[in-house]
Amino acid sequence: MTAELDKPQRRRRLGVAAPVAAGVAAAAASILAAALEWEIPPLAKVGVTAAAALLVGLATWATTESRPRRGVPAEPSSRPPDQWPPVPEHFTGRAESLAELREVFAARRRSAAGSPPLVVSLYGRGGVGKSALMTRFGDEVAAWFPDGRLYADLRGGVDAPVRPEEVLTGFLRALGVRLTIDPGGLEELRKLWLTWTKGRRILIGLDNAHDAEQVKALIPAERGCAVLVTSRQPLFLNGTHDTRLGVFSEAQGVELLARLAGGARVSDDLESARRIVRQCDHLPLAVTICGGRLATREQWTLRQMADRLHDERRRLDQLELAPTVDKSVRASVQLSYDDCTGVQRRLLRLLSALPAPDVPAWVAGELLDVSGLDGADQLEALIDAQLAECSGTDATGALRYRLHDLVALFAAELAGEDDPERRGDAIERVLHGYRRRAEEAAQDRWPQDWSKGGRRSSTEGQIHAGDWLNAERLTLMSMITLARQLEMWELTWGLARAFCSLCHSLRAYWADWHTVADLGCEAAGRAGDRRAQAISMLDRAAVQGGQGGQERGRADAEWALEVFTELGEPWWAARAMRAIGMTLFSDGHLDRAQEHLIGAITAFRGEEDFWWMARTQRNLAELRLAERRPEEARRLLEDSLEVFERAGNRYSEAQTLRVYGEVLAAQARGLRRAGEHRAAQDSFARAGHSLDRAAEMFRQRGELWEEARCLRAAGEVGDPANGPRELELARRAEEMLAVLGDSWGVARTAASIGRALGRLGRMAEAEHELRRAVGAFEELGDRWWMALSLRYLGEAHLDNGGRAPAVPPLRQARDLYRSLGNEAGMSRTLELLRRAET
Repeated sequence: MTAELDKPQRRRRLGVAAPVAAGVAAAAASILAAALEWEIPPLAKVGVTAAAALLVGLATWATTESRPRRGVPAEPSSRPPDQWPPVPEHFTGRAESLAELREVFAARRRSAAGSPPLVVSLYGRGGVGKSALMTRFGDEVAAWFPDGRLYADLRGGVDAPVRPEEVLTGFLRALGVRLTIDPGGLEELRKLWLTWTKGRRILIGLDNAHDAEQVKALIPAERGCAVLVTSRQPLFLNGTHDTRLGVFSEAQGVELLARLAGGARVSDDLESARRIVRQCDHLPLAVTICGGRLATREQWTLRQMADRLHDERRRLDQLELAPTVDKSVRASVQLSYDDCTGVQRRLLRLLSALPAPDVPAWVAGELLDVSGLDGADQLEALIDAQLAECSGTDATGALRYRLHDLVALFAAELAGEDDPERRGDAIERVLHGYRRRAEEAAQDRWPQDWSKGGRRSSTEGQIHAGDWLNAERLTLMSMITLARQLEMWELTWGLARAFCSLCHSLRAYWADWHTVADLGCEAAGRAGDRRAQAISMLDRAAVQGGQGGQERGRADAEWALEVFTELGEPWWAARAMRAIGMTLFSDGHLDRAQEHLIGAITAFRGEEDFWWMARTQRNLAELRLAERRPEEARRLLEDSLEVFERAGNRYSEAQTLRVYGEVLAAQARGLRRAGEHRAAQDSFARAGHSLDRAAEMFRQRGELWEEARCLRAAGEVGDPANGPRELELARRAEEMLAVLGDSWGVARTAASIGRALGRLGRMAEAEHELRRAVGAFEELGDRWWMALSLRYLGEAHLDNGGRAPAVPPLRQARDLYRSLGNEAGMSRTLELLRRAET
């Protein structure tokens, strides 16, 4: 027992000793490398080099041992996120910078509670090794951050740096947050970020920041977290420890060259090695490129390498003299470019034409018009030449590649070397490749959105499609923009259509969805394709309706209905009719809404598309429930359930079970009011079973948003024997929706909590929650739910014997229903008012 208890203590001592041992060994290695300048016999120099290598090995061993060893890997859902890039294999020098960082981090660990999170800014010239130092130190202190390491390349050196919203979305997803709806902008994402980092110890790496504004929102408030930021210029963030990283000394440059090209070759021609370092302006990136070329060209001597650098035809003037960072890096890129084959050079130039953050390997094959495997081989050759890098593995398991920012600029300058027609064909092949893959993913995720009946898809295929969009979203958007710039309107429309379908099925990326829907409408219009334009109008109507723009969405859907009717497209006309009905329903115009929904159901039945018929029947059932006609709603839902169960569509089945549970609960409440308590109790039990089953089905699929909706519905059942549990379920639903950033859902659930509190007789708390719901819906511009929440408040007062307090909210609800033209809501409210005023 004692031995077992002692093991964690030994690991902790090793965790402290390893960084110290690493620092001592690395410093000694640097001293020995500097000794290469001493006038000693060649054999002695070789011995010195070997000793330096041995000490570096000890440093690596010590650092590795400082991290805790894991046994069996954790499940994906419980494993802390680790996005940290690998440490460059030939990381060299920086002993002083590492020592400084160790001291800063150690001092913060010793500081008193209440201190803000540690933020360290590493700034300096491009290519100076800021990112390498950050990854090296982050690897060393990984054990200090047991809750994970997050990393983002902010791409501050390009025209379109990554927005803080995009970074926060990626970080939250890495922490397990399922953002299935639009979280509402930077401020809402920031609140979620503070919530999910509270009480955790996470290391955050922000690479290539453009300015302070890009970073501020990404800094957590938790003291146990730490942030490492790299940038080309000082960020001047308050409370930041700023460290300027300079270029290598000559000795460090020679050491790096020796690691890459071989210690013996450097020792044999030390003067040429020094010349190479000087001609590279002591810039680590340039030295690394030279060393890499020497490593793959064993027949070259160092003198030959130095002579190539000396020739200004092969080395831009900026590498020798220019003070600006980009010019010195361009010279290094030119050096590697010269050593590429013709195919690799062409690939580099063509990759620079794609405005994407990164791409999978198949893109190289399309650009070169070769197989995907051959294209991947050429990409790997560019990585060997230090012109490209692997940016990681995406959610689908595919490797992704990108050009260094300045390498891409360099390659773009050489676009004139390609035949314009051949270059255009290469880009078009990539765009077609993305369209094929996007459409395949969209049809796997939601086949019914693409054709009557749709193809059959598996749960695995649906999940993979979501992963594909998460991995490709930014690149896919850049391809849509590129197609638009090239005026390839049919391609633009096809890409936009697939993107919108994926976003709609996932109810995710609302802002991007809206932007792309607009592009799809424009592209179809420019192409003169009215059918495609009408489809895009429906896509845009869906996203507008989901963001509170029912009137604009209805106008788009009405235009689409007119076009589909003219073109003789009854299936698409039925979909447009349903879309109009849903926008009217959301706006509280129930009578007009039901006309369109019933018309759509009839049309889908005529087209023998029973999936869309069943889905629209479910929508009509929800409308019937709002009209207090639960028996009709129940019959509609039972028909829908039969269709979905027969088709094996588990997602739609679960959605329908949720609404079915809500209808059964409404019937149970009616039976209870009629005094039929036994029948009411039986109906309450059936409602609870239906809702529990739906919630479990969504839970198994990882659909957090849908699960929360089921929990909210379970909190609204109204079973007097189950009041406290219903309140608990509603509060759990609100917590889940708040974490997901669903502001409308939170407001809707506040109304549910208020009603649950009213049923328990806790009227002061109930009024607070219902007033909170009214205020939130007013802010969201949802007058229908404002009226309903006010009606709920008046009803709760009446149920608890408060006639006078019930009158003001009921009168407000009456006025709102009158303005909406909602006869069903008006009728129910007037009935309650008569009770209150009698």
